[in-house]
Amino acid sequence: MTTQGQVITCKAAVAWEPNKPLVIEDVQVAPPQAGEVRIKILFTALCHTDAYTWSGKDPEGLFPCILGHEAAGIVESVGEGVTEVLPGDHVIPCYQAECRECKFCKSGKTNLCGKVRTATGVGVMMNDRKSRFSVNGKPIYHFMGTSTFSQYTVAHDVSVAKIDTKAPLDKVCLLGCGVSTGLGAVWNTAKVELGSIVAVFGLGTVGLAVAEGAKAAGASRIIGVDIDSKKFGPAKNFGVTEFVNPNDHDKPIQQVLVDLTDGGVDYSFECIGNVSVMRAALECCHKGWGTSVIVGVAASGQEISTRPFQLVTGRVWKGTAFGGFKSRTQVPWLVEKYMKKEIKVDEYITHNLTLGEINEAFDLLHEGGCLRCVLKVDD
Repeated sequence: MTTQGQVITCKAAVAWEPNKPLVIEDVQVAPPQAGEVRIKILFTALCHTDAYTWSGKDPEGLFPCILGHEAAGIVESVGEGVTEVLPGDHVIPCYQAECRECKFCKSGKTNLCGKVRTATGVGVMMNDRKSRFSVNGKPIYHFMGTSTFSQYTVAHDVSVAKIDTKAPLDKVCLLGCGVSTGLGAVWNTAKVELGSIVAVFGLGTVGLAVAEGAKAAGASRIIGVDIDSKKFGPAKNFGVTEFVNPNDHDKPIQQVLVDLTDGGVDYSFECIGNVSVMRAALECCHKGWGTSVIVGVAASGQEISTRPFQLVTGRVWKGTAFGGFKSRTQVPWLVEKYMKKEIKVDEYITHNLTLGEINEAFDLLHEGGCLRCVLKVDD
């Protein structure tokens, strides 16, 4: 029985309001319009960005919505004019679009894309400024242009990366956000060189991916900074060579690192989203050339600060989104690297649950022992 052109009713985890448990609902998913793709989501992981929006602290957060942005699935149907993916293709939906036509895409200077952001930022589709999700006639907002906590979702074709059908979807779903972000922060944004000294603030999934990327780039020292000393053991497997817990020191952490590294690190990465840690990450960098990359997303309205002299004396402060990777072009390449065992993915998965257990999965995310929890979405 074909579902193409039909409304599909399926299970989805709906966030009706901030900070209230997600509810598994029967959701109606409309067929894709021109330039859109309807995807059967098979596996989705949880990321702290989902939890941040769900908490109500995200100014762009809209309710009710279907969260989720780190997933993999199979194309069910495509709208008019869609040529790059076909029903049956295996795909990773990407919150960072790549249209290859806008000013950003053509610049050669960024992976940001402007084509659908005005719609995805307000929870709707570009074509008619409406949602493709509803529950009993009530529209449910999209999230980040992906909304993967649903058995079916609709995304813009510029946000869908086609991948090798041999890749295990329950693993490569992680390449839709966290692992790619960490690797790319090192390889694309910082461009860490052989022999560099690196500091990584925050040893969650993204921080560990930064460490892995730094090891692959040939860094000589990779210093992990975290207030949870239990994270050091696992972090060694991703390339961290030394561990510093700020709570073990009276001096500010930036001074501790400067003392440890004969003047400071070559590169630092803030993978938490804490503005005071961002300052420490910049100020632990070596005078004259040290570069600090902001990877973590701070809460709305927060501001960063440092003395201008820090920058006048040669330190550089940068930020990165999705690790600077161009989604449709480079996510398939990352999947290939995984298939060749050149990057880790399986090692980040600490828990496996089902869509019906999503609230327990969020609880796990906030306990230090969980890196990534992958949910099986289909029945």
